[in-house]
Amino acid sequence: MLAVMLLWATGLSAQQTSEETSQRRIKEEGKTIFDPYFFMQIQGGVAHTVGEGDFSDLLSPAAALYAGYKFNPWLGVRAGLSGWQAKGAWASPQTTYKYNYLQGNVDAMFDLCNLFGKFKPKRAVNPYLFIGVGVNGAFNNDEAVALATQGKDLAYLWTDNKISVAGRLGLGLDFRLADKVSFNIEANGNLHTDKFNSKKAGNSDWQFNLLAGFTFKFGKGYTKTEPVYYEPEPQPAPVVEKKPEPKPVVVEEKKVVPEPLRRDIFFTLNSAVIRPSEEQKIDELAQYLNENREAKVVISGYADVKTGNEDINLRISEKRAKATAEALKAKGIPADRIQIEFKGDTEQPFEINEQNRVAICITEP
Repeated sequence: MLAVMLLWATGLSAQQTSEETSQRRIKEEGKTIFDPYFFMQIQGGVAHTVGEGDFSDLLSPAAALYAGYKFNPWLGVRAGLSGWQAKGAWASPQTTYKYNYLQGNVDAMFDLCNLFGKFKPKRAVNPYLFIGVGVNGAFNNDEAVALATQGKDLAYLWTDNKISVAGRLGLGLDFRLADKVSFNIEANGNLHTDKFNSKKAGNSDWQFNLLAGFTFKFGKGYTKTEPVYYEPEPQPAPVVEKKPEPKPVVVEEKKVVPEPLRRDIFFTLNSAVIRPSEEQKIDELAQYLNENREAKVVISGYADVKTGNEDINLRISEKRAKATAEALKAKGIPADRIQIEFKGDTEQPFEINEQNRVAICITEP
């Protein structure tokens, strides 16, 4: 039984090591990178303007339409219109009156999961917080004006229209339906001047909205990079001590320094995979290094400045340099004869933008 348990434990340890290696390789097979995008939101629901009437008596329909832009995984901005109808009330005898408004808004939006966690484009639910400012235009206040003609003293009554500035704060939930479509539920509060509902109360007027609708992305919102595979470094051969032998007399010959060789390995957009059309250049570099055993090669990775951003381009240039180095190692070139550099888009070796998606290989004696 002890022997069986030892064999089982050994097999389990080997399996765990294999699983850990597999997991490590999976992490290296590709990354998900955020892509900025435009979006549009359409919402509808109910509004409640705080007043002297019962809660249900001061409910009214509301709608909103926005266009926005997502700068990074956690920050976006939107601008648009909201409004429809609001209600006020006279306390005794209780009488409600309605009026209309239209409000232009600009909001800064914060994706809370991506702000405090890892970017996951296929997350099912994403809560978001927003804060902003609006310019409110209220109109069609005929019912409140009619109450005033009946002797009701609406101290802040306005007649034709009322323009005011509003502060906004809200919280929403975004439910992912597809890469470009999601369903959202949003609650927000708008702080108006004391004259918004025609009643004098000594404090600013609040209006709350509960809205639901859809968000449409103009773009996928993320890119998944090509897989990159890294082979383990070859283990050095064991050192065998040998007795020193007498050195033969050797006539010194004039050392011939080979001419350096340069090959440019070009890549496609956002890729670090060596194409079949570039394999011949790898073969030529390997042949040169095999024929000149003291020569080394410097591999410099680049990315074009017109695609992506500085961080993305630095990573893709590193992957291109490493992919080229791995191709030379596969041809039998030792790792100590290969030097890797990656410069992102800080340098552009070619005038044609597409040619800067490249790993430049230069041999040294």
